[in-house]
Amino acid sequence: FNCSLLFGVLSFVSTMFIYLLFSRFYFKSKKVEYQFGELLCSVFPTLILVMQMVPSLSLLYYYGLMNLDSSLTVKVTGHQWYWSYEFSDIPGLEFDSYMKSLDQLELGEPRLLEVDNRCVVPCDVNVRFCITSGDVIHSWALPSMSIKLDAMSGILSTLSYSFPVVGVFYGQCSEICGANHSFMPVALEVTLL
Repeated sequence: FNCSLLFGVLSFVSTMFIYLLFSRFYFKSKKVEYQFGELLCSVFPTLILVMQMVPSLSLLYYYGLMNLDSSLTVKVTGHQWYWSYEFSDIPGLEFDSYMKSLDQLELGEPRLLEVDNRCVVPCDVNVRFCITSGDVIHSWALPSMSIKLDAMSGILSTLSYSFPVVGVFYGQCSEICGANHSFMPVALEVTLL
């Protein structure tokens, strides 16, 4: 839907631009001395934008196809101030992930990053994350894996990722989402099958 809307708006604006550019009425009503120079200054940026648009649309289409080929789907929902995880491929497997308080921490666990329920995914398996929000805008981020995806209410953002290494990866909500924004950690555990 968004691509067709984008294409419609782009077509309309381009058509109006070309019509105004070559319209006799437009050029007769104005006393323009440097018509060729203005034409070049209009056509070259347009060509540059079109040359950027073609590969971008093909990559966007390819990215959409890449998300379809996944072995596991995890729906992540951001709330004020915790994350909810739901494994679509495993019926009934859903849980909330809250930050552990100081008195719940065990020796060696990172303060302000450890959660009571980690999201556990397998290593070397293409996992699709569908990320959304239940209230305000959030951002699900794992900096050590170079992952950051915005979670917005009513919009489902998707990301496919295959984790190459085993371990526990920590992150936080990277969007200021309210008073307890800094107490909204992400903990992802990657294990062998």
